[in-house]
Order: sequence, then C-alpha cells, then structure tokens
Amino acid sequence: MLKKIRCVRLLPILLLAAAPAFGQAPGAFPFRATNYDVEVVLHPENQTISALAKVDFVANQIGRTLVVELHPDLQLSSIKSANGQMLNFQRDNTTPMRLNVGLNDTPVVGKTFTLTFEYNGPISSEEDSPTRGLRFASVTKTGAYLLLPARWFPLTDYPSNRFTGTFKIVAPDTFAVTGTGTPDSPVSTPATGNLPRQTSYVFRNTTPGPVGSFVAGALQLSPVQTEGYKFSVYTPPAQANTAAAYANSLAHILGFYSESFGAFPTQPDITIAQLPDGTVPGYSAPGLLLISSHLWTPKANDRELSQLAAGQWWGYHVLPATYADAWLTDGLSRYAEAMYAEQADGVAGLHKALDDFAIGALTYEDTTPIAQAARLGPYSDQYRSVVQDKGAMVFHMLRSELGDDNFSALLRDFYKQHDGQTATIDAFEKLAATKIPPPKAIGEEPVNLLSFFSQWINSTGVPEFGLTYMVYRTPKGFKVVGKLHQDLDTFRMPVEVRVDTEGNPETEKVLISGTDSQFEIDTFGRPKPNGVIIDPNNNLLKSSAGLRVRAAVARGEAQAALGKYFEAIQEYQRALDLQANNSLAQFRMGEALFYQKNYQAAANSFRSALGGGLDPKWVEVWSHIYIGKIYDLLGQRERAVNEYNLAQRTKDDTAGAQAEAALYIQKPYNGDNSGSQTATAAVAPPATPPSNAADSGPPNAPVLKRRTE
Repeated sequence: MLKKIRCVRLLPILLLAAAPAFGQAPGAFPFRATNYDVEVVLHPENQTISALAKVDFVANQIGRTLVVELHPDLQLSSIKSANGQMLNFQRDNTTPMRLNVGLNDTPVVGKTFTLTFEYNGPISSEEDSPTRGLRFASVTKTGAYLLLPARWFPLTDYPSNRFTGTFKIVAPDTFAVTGTGTPDSPVSTPATGNLPRQTSYVFRNTTPGPVGSFVAGALQLSPVQTEGYKFSVYTPPAQANTAAAYANSLAHILGFYSESFGAFPTQPDITIAQLPDGTVPGYSAPGLLLISSHLWTPKANDRELSQLAAGQWWGYHVLPATYADAWLTDGLSRYAEAMYAEQADGVAGLHKALDDFAIGALTYEDTTPIAQAARLGPYSDQYRSVVQDKGAMVFHMLRSELGDDNFSALLRDFYKQHDGQTATIDAFEKLAATKIPPPKAIGEEPVNLLSFFSQWINSTGVPEFGLTYMVYRTPKGFKVVGKLHQDLDTFRMPVEVRVDTEGNPETEKVLISGTDSQFEIDTFGRPKPNGVIIDPNNNLLKSSAGLRVRAAVARGEAQAALGKYFEAIQEYQRALDLQANNSLAQFRMGEALFYQKNYQAAANSFRSALGGGLDPKWVEVWSHIYIGKIYDLLGQRERAVNEYNLAQRTKDDTAGAQAEAALYIQKPYNGDNSGSQTATAAVAPPATPPSNAADSGPPNAPVLKRRTE
C-alpha cells in the first residue's frame, strides 16, 4: 500500500541540455524509458491517484538532464536515484507536461539506470489534459480509466516508444480492473481503520510495446473462445449477454486483417472492455480494445470494432516514428474499417464508410496538412478530421491509383518491413513508388505519386468540380466534348468521368491537371440529359454544396457535444444558409435551442425539419417527440400526446424512439429524463464525432443534456 504523498517545493536546477521538441523522432530524447514497475492507488472518494513508478532508462547520448512527460496536474513528492539520492526537478515553463530532471552523474551511453518517481493528484481535468478539452484519464466514485496518452506515469518518446512493464492497480473491491498485459490473480486486502476493503490487480507486460492503459469499474468478465481465439470481454453485468456477439465479430475481423496485412507472430489473446463515456469513443492498446459505453450496442458494433482491431497492426506492431507520421497508423486503422465494411457488406458497406470519411475530412480539412499532424492535439476533433478521416480517404485514393492488388501488396510489404518498429511517411512513399503499375495503353501517363503525396499529404485543399460539355453525333454514335473545372492550381490526378446513355454507360479516366482540363468520351448510345457524372464511385475526396452542409452540421454537433450550444447554432445556421430545407440541420438547430430552453424557436426548427427533405429518415420520428416534449413543458398536454402518437405512427424505432414516445404518452415529460428507459443510452451521440456525425442515426440530445448538468 502506498503511503499518502505530500507535495514538496520543487528545487531549482541547472539544465545542462535543452528539452526536446514534442513528438520528435526516436533518439532525439537524450534518455529513453525501457521498463516500468508502477503501483497506482485509485482514490474514488476524492477523485485522485497516488503512484510510485520505478523506471529503467537507457542513455541515447551524453547528458545530465532527463526529460519525461507527466500529466501536469500530478504533483511530484520525490525523484530518487537507484542509491536513494534525491534528484532536483522542475516543470518546463512553456510546456507544463514536460518534467526536467537533473541527474547527479552523467550516465554512460547505452547503459541502463533506474529512477523512482513518487507522485499524486487529480487526473480528470479536461483543461489540463495533454489534448485540451479531452479526458484521457479519470477517477470517479463509479469507475476509472487510465489511458496511455494521459501520461499518468512518466513517458519518453511518446508515441513511438516501446517498453515493458509491471503495473499494479489498487482499487476499491467494488471495482474490477482490466488493461494491457497478462493479469495475475487479484489479491484483496481487508478493511483497516479508515481504509476500505481494496483489491490489487497486477498486469505483466513482457513484450515491448505502448502498454499501460487500464479501465476499472463495475465490470463483469465473460471469457469467450471462438475460431481459435481467446477473448476476455468486460461489460456491466446487464450487458454480459452481448459478449459472444462482440467476440464472434472480432474473430472475423482479425481473420480478415491477418490475410490483408499479415498475421501476428503469435496468436493474440485480446481483451474487449467497455469504456465510460466522456473520453475518446474507442481506444486500442496492445491486446486491448476499449469501446465507449454509448457505442456498445446489443448487436456488435462492427465499425468501431474493426477500426480498433486494426490498431493492433497499425498502432501496436507498427508505430509512427513521430506525431507527423501518425497517418500511417491512425489513418490506416480508419481505412481498415472501410476495408472490413467492404468485406462484410460489399460495395455498399465500402461506400457508406467512404461517405462518412469524406464528411469528417471536410469538417476541419483546412486546419493543417496531414504531414503536420504534430500541430494537432491527438484524438481532438481536428485530429480525427485531418489524420483519421482525410487520412482514410487518402489511403482509398492511393488504392484507386495503384489498383487493388498492388495496394494490398504495399500494405503487406510495409507491415512485414516495419513489424515491431516505427515507420515514417517517407519510407511508405518510397515503398509505394515500387508498386506503381505500368501504363495500360500507349501514350497513357504513369501514376505520379510525387504529385499525389504532395497534394494529399503535404498540402491542404480539396477540389470542387464544375463541368461544361457538348454532345455531338458521330458516324459510330456520339461524342461528349467537355471541360472540367476546379480551383486548385497544382492539382494533378486522374478522375473517372461516366456518361450515362440510353444504352450502357461509358466510363473513362480523365487526367485533371491544373484548374481546367478538357476531355472527349465516345459513346454508342445517346447520352442522357445531365448524364455526365464526375467521380461516379466517390473514390476521390472532393467538396460539394451537399458535403459542405453536412460538414457544417458535423462541426455543430461537435460543439453541442461539449455543451457549446451558441457555437453549435452558428454552425447549423451556416449549413442552412447553404441548404435551407436540410432536415438534419434544422433538427440539430431545434435540439440546441431546446436545451437552451428557447422552446418556441426550437419548435419552429423541428417543424421546419419535418417540412424538409427528411434525410436522414429518423428526423421525422424524433422531431415529433421533441415537439411533444415542448408542449408538455408548456402545459399543453393534449397537443403533446398528439405529437407522441404521430411519432408512433412513423413506426421508426431509431434509437428506441417508439419506447420514448410510449413513455411520454403515459406520463408528461417534465424536463427530467431519469424515468426514461432510453434516455441514457438509446439516443447516443455520433459514433466517431465528427466523422460520422452528419448522417449517423440517432439524435444525441439526452446525452448532451447529461453532460451539461
């Protein structure tokens, strides 16, 4: 048991080496952590932790200033050398997460030395999190989670470092704990004095990797063996019946990825656990997949599972060399989600995923190029938009350029070359250049990957196409002569153009170079009016009025999820300025106004949503429910019941809408959702905000309301 830790005054130290920049390449840090022995005690009563971390470091270069990263809210009591000497330390003035430690002696390069860190404090602050506004760790009376990005123990070279470690988590005996590593049998400690009964969980990580992520709470273990895999599934007891569905789905996903990327060196035993809401939607660590509770559906959430499972290849076995290289792992894990959707649901599944990626990419695409991802907070909305969603689209466009077989060979070869190592975008580009297919016809230009990567990895900007054309009759049929327009001066890429005719359609690839490109397409049948379609299979990331609307809605949903309704309303209004009859934008506007208690304006927006295009369809049933709630709050019970009845007549049960309507037919809505069976789980926020936000299923209002209470 750790003793209670006192905070002491930090002593000034003489820094003999400059602190490295955040996210530098491996070796840029003078010292690298190689092994951890960490004991952490969870204190739910005051929402803090206390910890003792014994860390082995190896010297990469000569120096006497050790730099580690530790959550800025954690207060150090002491840092000691192996012989018990106290070391001086201080927080970095410009980056409080960085801790500079003065060593008493200069370590020999290549030799290992050990330091012991003793610290305690809160860790749940969104404001002081390594990514501002996003919790990577939390301790409450009902549960806890400690994710590696929180820097809840001293880290070096994040996110590229691999290390071994033993982690001891001491928690109340009402908590079960799971995480990375092989667990020992839990050991309980009887209550003594003011200390409650506690249980110690020990996890051993003997294979180097980005280990050290855990979740604790009222979780029930359901072991499942299927298709040669052993899975440990942790859920609240009421959802234990979903364990088999998640295990079976994950087994299929792992089998598909093993064929697509390459098999693991050893058969993995993987833990799937439910993660409390309020943090990232999902998280992947070595042998561990964590899914936020609002995404844990009765039927296995294949989209979320497949993205997280891909992280076992891209994010564990292959790590990015720096934050700037995160596209190779987080972008590819996101695209792997689409690859599995194609495997499971065919072309329709692929296109649904690509549609989601395109919307997410356009949400914050102009923030920064993919290659400058170090400027973005990991897992932030901007990071998900640029690195994950735009990154996924770039992988799909690369697949279109290289062809399916060459793209598959590229992924397998890249995994084989970098398994157990870090990877850079530069190395990936060089390997991709070896997979360029030969031209299919005389005079056809070969694929230009230099231009491709310059446009999509090192630059911002998405083309928006315009089209002019004329149709001429020829002796053999018809000829379409036209010009494609877009506003990116340096853009160069082949784009499919399809001509729909009274017979079979004709499709050709047109090389777009610069702002204007001419094309000619011969057809046998007469072209249909407005029958010339640019990029008919949506293989290219491009902008359009419709996608801009959906991206604006997605930005609004991201703001609303934080309780920033004023900012959300501004984004919804931008969407409506582009498309006044957009039902989703009107619905989200009404939702935000509802939680601002502006009931008349909210009712007007819900009515406008009903009068719009009703895309997605669930807007209809939920608009009636919200209007009914407004009438109940204003004391107009008869009109409220009529709206609930209209909701039931739609027979749409998206997110438990029918149960919600039935509940309020029986008793009036009074502003307190605690009596609803569906309020806390059925109307969840989008699966991976903002990526899927614009067209994902259920409304997210009850969850939003909880977050602002």
